[in-house]
Amino acid sequence: MSTLLIKNIGRLQTATGSHPHKGKEQGENLKLDNAAVYCVDGRIKEITSGGKLPAGSENADTIIDAEGKLVTPGLVEGHTHLVFGGYRHNEIPLKLKGAGYLDILRAGGGINDTVKKTREATEAELYAKCEGFLDEMMSLGVTTAEAKSGYGIDMDTELKLLRVLNKLNEDHPMDLVTTFMPAHVVLADWKGKEDEYIELCIKEMFPYVKEHGLAEFVDIFTEDSVFNYEQSKRYLQAAKDMGFGLKIHADEIEAIGGSKLAGEIGATSAEHLIVINEEGMASMAKGGTIAMLLPATSFYLGATFAPARRMIDEFEIPVAMATDFNPGSCPSLNMQFVINLGYLKYRMTPEEILTAVTINPACGIGRGDEVGTLEVGKKADMVIWDADSFEFLCYRMGSNLAIETIKGGEIF
Repeated sequence: MSTLLIKNIGRLQTATGSHPHKGKEQGENLKLDNAAVYCVDGRIKEITSGGKLPAGSENADTIIDAEGKLVTPGLVEGHTHLVFGGYRHNEIPLKLKGAGYLDILRAGGGINDTVKKTREATEAELYAKCEGFLDEMMSLGVTTAEAKSGYGIDMDTELKLLRVLNKLNEDHPMDLVTTFMPAHVVLADWKGKEDEYIELCIKEMFPYVKEHGLAEFVDIFTEDSVFNYEQSKRYLQAAKDMGFGLKIHADEIEAIGGSKLAGEIGATSAEHLIVINEEGMASMAKGGTIAMLLPATSFYLGATFAPARRMIDEFEIPVAMATDFNPGSCPSLNMQFVINLGYLKYRMTPEEILTAVTINPACGIGRGDEVGTLEVGKKADMVIWDADSFEFLCYRMGSNLAIETIKGGEIF
């Protein structure tokens, strides 16, 4: 039996419960002063406040003095494209000269370049690269993350990416939830044959991935010039029939029905939602779909920001936030920056933001019963911050404020 005591916590702040929080509940956090957390075998056994220590905790194997600092649940990263070959910084000169997305694509860059380099990379190379990403994420306070395939766009490479992610989930302290996303882009050799590619995904890729337990969720990019509403519906319904959880990239550039479909088909989450309309928000609210918002992508692309306030106030949609870490549209895996943007751009309260980076994304990746809040019985995943309140995390920018990241009762 291993035991851990964190004492002298100035402020312990957490959402409560294992369900998606929406509307007014999104802004409700439990706040305990002069608190302590006692953990046994990687689970939270008792939480106290007012200077009282849990019974027997004074003999814990490991004792951490939080020195009056803030403690929250470990951050939950709900949307990444973590595994890819190469980078895209070489496109900076082109972008500075005014080249747009299509100009770079025609020159052989953009996602075409990433797919090429991902196909060329070995599993060992991709593993080492992703391992470094996971180490960096944990140093920034993330303890559970979702990761998608999607830079292979052929069966062999997509399976290679899934194997890398599953091996990392076995080896690394980070808990990884894997999403299969072969329908991420339409490459030149599939232009005009999108229906055929969808059938390939459904009839060949899905059964293999399901049989070998390589992914929990399936995702698709529903967007103008990518996959339309009907193609996405057929793809997601087939995935649902096979027992996959559903996610959908929707309404990033054009509102062509992705968010509407998310609610209709019962997707766990819909991602991006920059240009979502009222029909889409109403459908998501009715279907219980979580909004996985990606403000760092809007920031990097100079795009507008998703209507988070309307989602919370008018439609009572559970709002989560994630980085969208990828080599093209968001080369940042810093969830602390996402916290800043939640305040500055979405105008969310600190309490709403904490919910949006802990329990709501945990529910969005099927882990709400295990992580996302600090409560008895849940995994001992938490962060000690160089702050006295969560407001300070929303306020400070550009510095890593995570003092200690604790995963399953172990110090990372």
